[in-house]
Amino acid sequence: MSFILSLLVNAAALWVAVKLVPGISHTGSGWSLIGVALVFGVLNAIVRPILVFLSFPVLVLTLGLFTLILNALLLWLTSSVATALGFGFRVDGFMSAFLGALVVSIVSFALSVLTSRAA
Repeated sequence: MSFILSLLVNAAALWVAVKLVPGISHTGSGWSLIGVALVFGVLNAIVRPILVFLSFPVLVLTLGLFTLILNALLLWLTSSVATALGFGFRVDGFMSAFLGALVVSIVSFALSVLTSRAA
């Protein structure tokens, strides 16, 4: 159940980013947005630890602020993979990816807190 809830939280966070951030668009159905959330989750599970390991000295020097850049890169990578898979999710540039990653992080955190209280 935790996996499905996490997938729905990511899908909702991505939907909010599509609605709020110019340069992020989604032209598919709700099911394709869940597919995008699945791609996002898989990339966060596989690629993110590698990026964190490789950029660890920079993360320490910036007191963790470089994490925002990593989040933006992962959202941008999600866009590339989702577009290749035909999910209709697109991020137009790094600034859109950066703002989108901020929105996704904030919404995901808020929804995770709300769903953990309900459980």
